[in-house]
Amino acid sequence: MIMSCTSTGYNISMPISASCSSNNNIPILKLPINSFRLKYNSFLLPHPQYSSVGVAAKNLLCCSSSSSRRRTSLTTRALLSSTREAVLKDFHHHTALKIISGLHNFNQSNVASVVTAADKGGATHVDIACDPELVRLAISLTSLPICVSSVDPATFPAAVEAGATMVEIGNYDSFYETGRIFTPDEIVNLTNQARRILPSIVLSVTVPHTLSLPHQAKLAELLEQEGADIIQTEGGKSSRPSKPGVLGFIEKASPTLAAAYTISRAVKIPVMCASGLSMVTAPMAITAGAAGVGVGSAVNKLNDVVAMIAEVRSIAESLGRHNRKLAMHG
Repeated sequence: MIMSCTSTGYNISMPISASCSSNNNIPILKLPINSFRLKYNSFLLPHPQYSSVGVAAKNLLCCSSSSSRRRTSLTTRALLSSTREAVLKDFHHHTALKIISGLHNFNQSNVASVVTAADKGGATHVDIACDPELVRLAISLTSLPICVSSVDPATFPAAVEAGATMVEIGNYDSFYETGRIFTPDEIVNLTNQARRILPSIVLSVTVPHTLSLPHQAKLAELLEQEGADIIQTEGGKSSRPSKPGVLGFIEKASPTLAAAYTISRAVKIPVMCASGLSMVTAPMAITAGAAGVGVGSAVNKLNDVVAMIAEVRSIAESLGRHNRKLAMHG
């Protein structure tokens, strides 16, 4: 049975099973967490509480008694909390591996290949362009948490309604070629907007490599205060290695590795090291202080899904070997 309750602010739509108490015939709702989807009808009015769960719970039980309403409010609150924890779990364990298809990549065939590679290769998250159709496509291919990237927070709610469980302000690399630079004030404002619109969603924000390392750290601190859950680094796009092979891999990753080291010592929230990473440098990111790594062009520029899976697997295995060594010496 599908239940959908709507009010002026939010609605919840989910498959449920129901049974009745023998004493008072109050329906007891069983809500499968994997099928839970919080849908927003009105996005621009901030809820007085940091979490939108209270409102969602009220709308869910529009026809229930007050005692049943309280029970389900607690159940719904627990479900949303569990969803956040599921998304953040690998970051807390310093084992997150996010595969990125690209902020401006709306090619469904390529996105499907990247999502499949992430799923089959051992990634923990997948990051796609902020488009509801792409989100639905990704959900049909994987059970991994879906992150959507954009520099326009107003586009996030539709993607979250489609099933995204994490949003990202950033992946600025594609803008630099046109001369577009994002200032610290602009990024803080975008973060504030995103948090007002979606107070409960896991929010990642990229700190631009165009800032000096001290200024990157300062911006990261401000973003943490604004409610960001994860800080993402960048820099590989602008790096021009002068050496081939392993030395070249390390040269290319050095800006984002330096940022991960610096920022991870300035904030308490997880740092994701992204841009210019490979199987050689991904373990270095964790050693530098990152809680996870994000990999884009090393995967999404490949022309064959089998090659993509192999690349993701090699990176995942390099992180696995690194973490096993840490555990042995810990």
